[in-house]
Formats: sequence, C-alpha cells, structure tokens
Amino acid sequence: MHIGEVLRTVVAHDVDEHAHNLTNWEQRYDQITHGRFCGELNEWQAHGLQIFRERSSRAVLQSCCVWPDAFWFGIEPQAGGMRINGRHVGAGMIMTQPGHREFELMTPDDHAILGIVIQRNTLLAAADRLGCRIEWSRLASAELLHVGQVALDTCAQHIQTLLDPATPHGAHAMQQDQVVTTLLAMLDASEVESEACTSLLRRRRIVGDARDYAMGNKDEPITISMLCEQLHVSRRTLQYCFEDVMGISPMTYLRSLRLNGVRRQLMQGAAAGASHAVRIGDVAAAWGFSNFSQFSCDYKKLFGESPSSALRTAA
Repeated sequence: MHIGEVLRTVVAHDVDEHAHNLTNWEQRYDQITHGRFCGELNEWQAHGLQIFRERSSRAVLQSCCVWPDAFWFGIEPQAGGMRINGRHVGAGMIMTQPGHREFELMTPDDHAILGIVIQRNTLLAAADRLGCRIEWSRLASAELLHVGQVALDTCAQHIQTLLDPATPHGAHAMQQDQVVTTLLAMLDASEVESEACTSLLRRRRIVGDARDYAMGNKDEPITISMLCEQLHVSRRTLQYCFEDVMGISPMTYLRSLRLNGVRRQLMQGAAAGASHAVRIGDVAAAWGFSNFSQFSCDYKKLFGESPSSALRTAA
C-alpha cells in the first residue's frame, strides 16, 4: 500500500461503540430491535477518499454527519428495506448526502451497507479527468439517485473486492480507481428521485416534534395521549406518521431511544472509571423509567443483558 492508505477491520458488540468506529464521522446509533448487538466495519482510507462496508446484526436508527466539503454515497448491496430521512431506498438507487449535513438512516436486522466518502476536490478532479458532467447543485440537494441495478452491482463488486483481505496489496490502487470510475459513471447517468412530497415532510416534522418533546422531557413518562395533545394530532395520525417514516410505532421508537440513552450514560460512567458510583435506578429515573423492575425487563429484552451485567462488563 502507498503511504496514507489504510485498510482495517473493527468488530463491536455495543451499538454506541460501533457508531464511533467509522473514521471522521459524527454519529449516534440507537438499537431498535431486541437481542445482543454485533457490528463489523471494514474501512479503506486513501487521500480524500473513504470506502467502507458496515454490517449490523440488529435494526439501528443512525444519526449521521460526514466531514465538511465531501460527498457521501451509500449502496445497499441487497435490498433490505432501509430508509434515508424516512424515505424507502428502492432497487437501483444510491443514497447521497453532502458533508456537514445531518441525516438519518434506519437499517433493518442483519444488514449491510457500502459507503463511499469522497472529498469534493477529489471528485471534481476525477470527473474532469474522465469527462463526466456532474450537476453539483442538483447533487448537493439530493437524497436518492436512480442509477440502475447493473451499475450499482458493478460498483458494489469493486468495493467488496477492495475491502477483501485476500486482495493483493498491489491491486488496491486499481480497485480504488475502479470504484471512483464506476461511481462517476453512475452520477453521469443518474436521475434524482423526486423531492419529498409535502405530506412526507409533514410526517417527518410530526415525528421530529414528538422526539424533541420526549427527549426534552426525558425524566417524565410519556404517553400517546400526551404526545397527541402536545402535537395537536389524533392517535391515528401519530401512529401512521411513525409507521410511515420510521417503520415502527411511536411508543416502541421512544422507549428504544430512552433505553439507549440509559445504556449510553451507564457505559460512559463505566468508561470514566466511575462504575462503582453509578446507581442504575437513578439513571433510569432520569430517563423517565419510574418502574425499575419493568425498566430492567425492557432493558434486558432490548440489549440481551441486564443493566447491571452491562455495567460490570464495561467496568
């Protein structure tokens, strides 16, 4: 490999740890479905370029932000029903977001995603060299691009080969060029998926407002009636918004966020060497869980271990 090129693999058994393994991203991951988590990251880095494959065993809500002056492109090698900002990713589509803009992904159980992050000037130089004409303003505002399944499969195969530990070191530069070349060919022929309709934007807003209210009052138990009153919507509307944007019910979503918040706080306390001073009941109460036995049951069901066991392991 050339100087500055790095190929690495990292395995994590905690969703929050997994979120911090991707180099130079700002991320927060919340586990949504039940069971012990396992995540794996295979990452290639070169000058102005990052290529990776991320696997996760459980459904995860990801809040992501790529470093400034770059573009991210995401490929789902096998359609699994993931969402970007509440929108379904269909066959023959590639996801995209510019750097320094927060976006949200919802990934299902046993999921893999391939990613390319490329510095803007690196992408510009490659496009000029290959004679590709990219509408940069259109690209900067897009979430989904129609690129065709064959082109998508070809790019995915080059990424898989680059990240394969069995690939000879001398072949990495060629595979890197192949990834960028196939990416640019897709962008040159792509069509932007129509912008989110007004009704979807409204549903996104309702979901976001519900989350903001629940997290802003995290020490209080939240009910559907409270949310409906606060947001001025019916129970049916609230349910539909969450199912359409997140794929789950409002209470499942909000309970998962709070349980992940408890886990994150417990793990941070253990990492700081203060696990002996951490009172699980106090942390749970601070996140709105007034019934400790029910909290413990819900926690173990979601993460596959009790909060005390998790704290001991982390310590």
